[in-house]
Amino acid sequence: MATAVHGEPAGAQAVIVIVGRDRGTREILHQELAKRYRADYQIVVCDRPAELAPWMRDLRAAGLPVALVIGGVGAHDSDGIEVLAAVRAIEPTALRVAAIGWGDWQSVRSVFGAVTAGRIDHWVTAPVQAPAEEFHHLITEFLREWASQRGGGFEPVQVIGERWSARSQELRDLFSRHRVPAGFYDATSERGRQMLYELGLESPELPVVLLRFAAKRTAMVNPSNLEIADAFGVMTPLPPGEVFDVVVVGAGPAGLAAAVYASSEGLRTVIVEHEAIGGQAGTSSMIRNYPGFSQGISGAKLAQEIWRQAWAFGTTFLYMRQAESLSRQDGHYRLRLSDGSVLASRTVIIATGATYRRLGIPHLENLHGRGVFYGAAASEAPAMAGRKVFVAGGGNSAGQAALHLAKWAHQVTVLVRAHSLADSMSDYLIRQIRSTPNIDVCYHVQVADGTGVTHLESLILEDTASGARRSVPADALFVLIGSQPRTQWLRESVARDQQGFILTGLDLPAGDGDRLPPGRPALPLETSLPGVFAAGDVRQGSMKRVASAVGEGAAAVPLVHRYLHTTAAGPPAPNRQPQDRPTHPRPELRQRLGGRAHAHRAQHDRHPADKESRNGPDHGKRPRPETVVSSASGRGHRR
Repeated sequence: MATAVHGEPAGAQAVIVIVGRDRGTREILHQELAKRYRADYQIVVCDRPAELAPWMRDLRAAGLPVALVIGGVGAHDSDGIEVLAAVRAIEPTALRVAAIGWGDWQSVRSVFGAVTAGRIDHWVTAPVQAPAEEFHHLITEFLREWASQRGGGFEPVQVIGERWSARSQELRDLFSRHRVPAGFYDATSERGRQMLYELGLESPELPVVLLRFAAKRTAMVNPSNLEIADAFGVMTPLPPGEVFDVVVVGAGPAGLAAAVYASSEGLRTVIVEHEAIGGQAGTSSMIRNYPGFSQGISGAKLAQEIWRQAWAFGTTFLYMRQAESLSRQDGHYRLRLSDGSVLASRTVIIATGATYRRLGIPHLENLHGRGVFYGAAASEAPAMAGRKVFVAGGGNSAGQAALHLAKWAHQVTVLVRAHSLADSMSDYLIRQIRSTPNIDVCYHVQVADGTGVTHLESLILEDTASGARRSVPADALFVLIGSQPRTQWLRESVARDQQGFILTGLDLPAGDGDRLPPGRPALPLETSLPGVFAAGDVRQGSMKRVASAVGEGAAAVPLVHRYLHTTAAGPPAPNRQPQDRPTHPRPELRQRLGGRAHAHRAQHDRHPADKESRNGPDHGKRPRPETVVSSASGRGHRR
């Protein structure tokens, strides 16, 4: 029979369930899990899988959510995958983990197939002896994943506002994408009214943001994103007249990768981001096909890890500032920002990415944040419990959103204009959608209109072939369609295609590269402006995948080096011998970075396009600008 382990703390707020027929597997799993987690989780052991469902229902009725179900898969638990798969119908948010014996390769293949199909969530190798640190590393990561989706822990930020408000929704999404634990409290609820009373605020303009992590708590009434970013205190004023080697515009995967490589190689680097780190990828609840993460990783977590790398290497961050124009003056590029400040730099990498296309339907646009959402599935999913939800889109982002929402929603319907998902969505996502019972897919359909006064109530769907329309009840619509590049701010400064994507390298039409030095073709990823590069989704012809965006961001940095090398050396003067050329515009940097050893490493890191510079008299020398641009009043996040 299923038994709860005695001696568990009465204050445990969640449960870890061990299920399986094999006594040896159960005992070693219980031994290891109890040693590490019994202070915070109740450990329940079920030796009869058929009794798992009623046990979990009893736990839920007692107010104890199940965080994780771990079960053996192998000869003694031949139906282990089926047992774990059935958990989804009982406790949709519980993570399902298969424990495999080391060397049981047949079970490994079965488990991998089950993960790909979405029948289980994760796997571990069952511990054999203590200490089993690799086992615990994975279990801790799984529990962190569950806790981050559920909330309810430490809240350094609290938001008090209207539940169905576009601004409240924007803040929830903003903090979620920055991975800042934030609690939301409806201003009309008893708890919300009490919090406002304790703050001494009577009928304030909503939302109210309370910062609770500093020695002195700060309450901000209807603050802007810029005011919130400045109040966090992570940015310091930039010295007047400072010039950067490279300004990266956009902190999505491409921009963050560029910052990591540029800063790690000694270039003064600043990133300007107007919204949240991670870009569109940061809204993905789970990315399964990013190399190096066999268990999958959320877009926000991936972005945070790259951000930490860039910060550790010395990148300066300017948050909640939007680039408004790009010009060239006195040999530097000048980037004007929305706060009125101006950055100057020798080079620029544009990595502003793309945004989802708006529906442009007036009534639905009026319901933005009140049942109609663009992206935001990760932050809004828990509020969809028991609701009827629609997802518009046929790409990977739409598939990931649908799977995430299905953990809470009663029913999720994916609306696709095409006749199939095969041309636009990864196969593993299609397989997971097919195996999720509360997800339906409707083809040849688009959103034509909707109804609702204070909140979305229904959608008008149109058949793309016949034009026939029908009304369906709807509690929420998540829109993840199209790809609009964030390039309006560039105006005519760089060449773009008709959709606004930036043209680079060989894609530049004749005449658009006239601003380049005579006789020099545009470098790969270089725009029509010399020394200005584009990477990621903002560039015409990009692959629209997270890994490719990271690759382009990294590849842009050797091209920056090559451009700086060329501009620093310049054409030789008459009768000037090659050995008389300047070796480095910043000799002190050469000494700080390690002289010849650094030069040798840098040469190995160069892009193949830099081949000719390797054979000249300046082989291995990386130029750095004498000056770099700066901000009049901007603040930078620096470490």
